[in-house]
Formats: sequence, C-alpha cells, structure tokens
Amino acid sequence: MKKIIFAFLFLGHLRALQGEEVFTPQRLAKLRHVTSAKVSPDGGYVAYILNVPRPPLQEKSGPANKELHVLYPDGTSRPFVTGDLRVSAMRWTSDGKGISFLAKRGEDKHNLLHLIPIDGGEAQKVLDFKSAISAYTWSPDGTRVAFIATDAIPKEAEQLKEKGFNQKIYEEDYRPTRLYIAKLAPDGADPRPLELPGVPSGIHWAPTGNLVALGLAPTPLIDDSYMSKKVHVVNVDSGEIVARFENPGKLGKVAWSPDAQHLAFLSGQDIHDPSAGRLMVVPRGGGELKELLPGFEGDFASIVWSDPDTITYIAEEGVWSTLGTIHRDGTNNRVLVEAGKMVGSGLSLASDGKTKALLIESPHHPKEVALMSSEDEVPRRKTSSNPWLADMRLATQEVVTFAARDGLQLQGLLIRPLDEEKGKRYPLILTVHGGPEAHLSNGWLTRYVYPGQIGAARGFAVFYPNYRGSTGRGVEFSKLGQADYAGKEFDDLVDAADHFVASGLADAKRVGITGGSYGGYASAWGATRLSENFAASVMFVGISDLVSKTGTTDIPREMHLVHARKKLYDNWQWFRERSPIYHAEKGRTPLLILHGQDDTRVHPSQSMEMYRHLKELGKAPVRLVFYPGEGHGNRKSAARLDYNLRMLRWFDHYLKGPGGSAPPYELDYGVDVEKPAEPDTPR
Repeated sequence: MKKIIFAFLFLGHLRALQGEEVFTPQRLAKLRHVTSAKVSPDGGYVAYILNVPRPPLQEKSGPANKELHVLYPDGTSRPFVTGDLRVSAMRWTSDGKGISFLAKRGEDKHNLLHLIPIDGGEAQKVLDFKSAISAYTWSPDGTRVAFIATDAIPKEAEQLKEKGFNQKIYEEDYRPTRLYIAKLAPDGADPRPLELPGVPSGIHWAPTGNLVALGLAPTPLIDDSYMSKKVHVVNVDSGEIVARFENPGKLGKVAWSPDAQHLAFLSGQDIHDPSAGRLMVVPRGGGELKELLPGFEGDFASIVWSDPDTITYIAEEGVWSTLGTIHRDGTNNRVLVEAGKMVGSGLSLASDGKTKALLIESPHHPKEVALMSSEDEVPRRKTSSNPWLADMRLATQEVVTFAARDGLQLQGLLIRPLDEEKGKRYPLILTVHGGPEAHLSNGWLTRYVYPGQIGAARGFAVFYPNYRGSTGRGVEFSKLGQADYAGKEFDDLVDAADHFVASGLADAKRVGITGGSYGGYASAWGATRLSENFAASVMFVGISDLVSKTGTTDIPREMHLVHARKKLYDNWQWFRERSPIYHAEKGRTPLLILHGQDDTRVHPSQSMEMYRHLKELGKAPVRLVFYPGEGHGNRKSAARLDYNLRMLRWFDHYLKGPGGSAPPYELDYGVDVEKPAEPDTPR
C-alpha cells in the first residue's frame, strides 16, 4: 500500500514539474515564434521579428502579424513595432543607433522603408515609393540605399481593369522588377533605376565602396529563380556589371567579406543538386569558384564573415545543426558546437565577430533568440515567446535510426504517445516532409500540418522520417530519389512503419500517413499503390498525376533537372505508372484531400483528379476540401485551424474510432478539447 501511495505522489510531483495541460489545436493556433534575429554592431542588443498569429474566431482571419522586438543587454525584451502589420527585412544601421525595416504602416499603400531609433521614439518612413519595396541594402556610410521594387500598374491599365478588361496573359504579362539607388539626404533626388539584364534579388552592398552583389534571374518566373539565378557584382554609380559568377546550381545566401575582397555564397554542387547547401568563395573581381568542403555530408544553411579570412557558419547534419568556422581557402575547419547539442538557424554576428545571435529550437519550444560568446560552449536561449508552454505536458521526442529494406540507414524523429503504457501498441501517423529536398531536425515539430504533440496527446505515435532524397546528409544522399519518383523513397516510409511494428510500439492495422506537397504525393501513393499498408491518409497540396502536373506546375525545369531527370516525352508510361491515380483501383484507404484553391506549384486539379477517380470507384471514403485564397500551403489563421482539426478528426475516426463512412464535415472550432480522446478498440 505504501508503494502505491508513493507511486501516486511521485506521479503527481512529475506532472507538477511538467505541467498539467495537454496540447490542442486551439493552443497551436496561438503559438508564437521568432523568425529573424540580428545582433547590433556593438553586440549589446538583438533586434528580432516575432510571428504573432491572429486568434481564430476573435479576429478577422489572415496571416500572422510580424512584430519588431528588441532584446536589451539586461536580458529584458521590449516591443518596438507591433500591431496589425508584417515587419520584414529588419537591419541595424551601421552606427547601431537605429533599426530599419519594411512594412505597410498607417497610410502606406504597400511595403515601404522605415527606421526606428534604438533609444526610443516612433518609427519614421525614410523612403517612399510608388510601388512596394521587396528588398533593400544600406551603403556603408548610411547615406544611400539600394532597393528592389516591381513597377506599379500603369494608371491606364487600372482604368481598363475597372471597365472589365482584366484578362491575364499567362507567364508573359508580368511587370518589370528593377534595382534602384536612392540618396536619403534632404535634397536627395528621385530613386535612380539601374538597367540590368534580368530580375534582381538578394542584394548586398559591399562593406566598403560602391559595389552591390545580387542574384539575377532571366525572368520573374519561379522556375528561373530556382534554376537560373546567377551571382553578379554591380557598380551602383555606373550601373556596370563588374563580375558575374557561374554558381553551378541553385543559389542561396550571399555574403561579403569585411574588406570587400571576397564573396561567399551557398550554391548547389551542380544543376541537379536539390539544394543550395555547398559553401563557395570567390574573389570579388572574378575567378574560379572554390568549394570549401567538397564531400561534406551535410548542408550549409547560414554564413557570416567573422573577419576577412574566416567564415562562421551553421550547417545542418542529419537531425542536428553544427556551428563552426572555416578559413576562406577551405582549411582550418573548426566545429564550435557539434551535432547533438543544438538545432539552430539564422546566424548574425556583431562587428567584433565574437558575439553571435541565432535562432534555436528544441522539442520543448519553437524558434527563440539565443546568444553565444567566445566563452560559451552552446548558445544561450534569451527569449520565451510562449511562457504558457511551461504548463504543457509534452510527450517524449527522440531520434530514431532504422534500416531500409536495401540496408540504407535512415533517420527520423519519433514523438511517443503521451502517457505511453509499456507493452501497449498504438496507432502510428507517418508525417512526410515535402520537397523532397528538405529534412526535419530534432526541434519543434508541432505545426498546423503536422500532428506533433497534439497527436501524441490524443494517443498517437507520430514519426517524421527523413527518407532518401532528404537534405542534411550531403549531395549524394539527396540525389538518391532522383529518376525514381515514388520508388525506393516511398518504400522507406513502409519500412519506417514496419520498424515500429517490429519494435512493439505500433499496431500494423492502425498506421496513417500525411504530408504536404511532395509529402502529399506520398500520402496519395500510400492511399493507392501502397494502400495495404495504411489505414488512413491525409493528403495536402499533393501530386496525383505526374503527366498533368508537368503541364500545370510553375517549376517544370526544376521537376526535370532535380527530380525526374527525364522529360515526359521520353517515357510517358513511366510518368503514368508513378502517378497515384494510375493505381486508384487498388485504393482501400480512406483519404482526406485538402488544397489551396490558388496553388500554382501543385495545381488544385491534382486533388480534383484524385478525388474524382476514388469517388467514382467507391471503394474507400474520400473527401476534398478547398481553401479559397490560399496557395501552396495555408497562411490565414482560420484555414490553418480548420486544416489541423480536419486532419486530426480523420485520424481519430479511422485509426482509433469506428471507421466506416467519413465523419461529418462540420467542425466545432470553438471547443478546446482539454483531454485527449481515449483510443477505441481497433477495428
């Protein structure tokens, strides 16, 4: 009896330490996270942007607000620019006395450049313009700014549109996007456009002189931005292109050395590399690109020069991040924070190159601001954007390694069922990331599209596999799925489920699958070709027909060069057989399909095809939900909550509940379920 009493006392103490509440969709809807952080030149302050969701049912639905906050030397954090707005492109002035940012404020008709002093006062507009400013960079002395803007719609065109002439010429009637140079003195002239052979993006003014580095793509089309963007150096006074670099693949971040003699940038290793994860350095005037760590089995994600010869970086290795420094010639690679100690991103350095600001996340919290000095072994978390998380009782999250059927070792992340009972089998939800050129790290994994802690609180095991073709393990690994749509890459998902069945955690008859984009493709494949393996599927903005997808997507070249590695005309039958609708007759898995009605990446017709074929066959329940005004993913608060509730209900119904016909389509958005439903007897 004493042992029983002690056990109850211990369990009560443990729950008091962990918190008593469990995670729900309504709590997820109010979760805040930091999206960007910049340390001041002197290292004393950190400016950061806080993502603040709009409360569903309480405010008009829309994208989350993005507020400007500042972390002070004493550790306190103060709001600087808040409210109904979306702050972006936040920068410190070179003297550290102010913070500039883009936002639409007050009477602004679009995004414009504003500045707020660090010692207090209201933000002031410092650059007005006739159209929205999408990016900018300051000159070293702070008297000029280079910015990018797309031409405004001509007045005549607006008048014609009002009279009903609102036709669109597909992929032709885009307006020019230009680079402008503006002088911010009281007598400054109108911004001066530079005539450049392409569409500018990612502008960076050199620390000294009159040079700007930027990417130029031949057109504004997404495909060209992905596959054809090259690094250029431009003289802002003359408009002359003084250097052009043939980065061999996709282009990522670009950074000047402090003496403006070299450029570092992230690039694909070749045109077939799925990601821009290779670190390159080149002299500013031109020359041969040098890859600093050839064969690196990871991906560089964030780079900053700490002195004229040294680059500080964050790299992604497996499910972790590393932080290190490397000489610009590729020698003296020194890892400061090794894999297994952090998940970080968004690196920023003070002028001395020693004080580092970055974003960190963990299984216990989404992205927050962290600082790291030369004396620190790991970054120190400095913000707490969701103090109420301390009251949440979170399930255990762990890294899992498993073997695919061909022996390839794969990693993933498991969130175990909350209050798991030893020896009991649980329903399992495989959550498949998109891309496939992406991966999931051992950080915060609960999102509106991912069951995460909400699923665990409802009695599910949730597993996130980094299947072959994922990033974070080098170029060779990321190419393993190429020319093999839905082949071994999706067999890896079945092997993951089998691993947990064999371990005793999962019930083989209660395995579900979900994901968005390429993960939606996997979910459609799981509901058709691999239907015998899955008891329920939730498909979001996913692919069902590779033939029609090739003709309707905005990334046809990327699909060819980085995924299929063959043209549709080379082998029509192969594209058909790798399409879920080709296997619709095999489908016995209840499928919930959700899609943004304005999606240009994966056209909504992909979901319509999947729905119509399964509906006509009538062999399994199917439901299609469209989100008006949403694209390749939901941005608005109501659409996100609706998605999360529908996904969870579908899995509750088919993995824990009675199954059979689809559950009612109506939802109660206002009820916050405090306690997760108890698992029902398996069907």
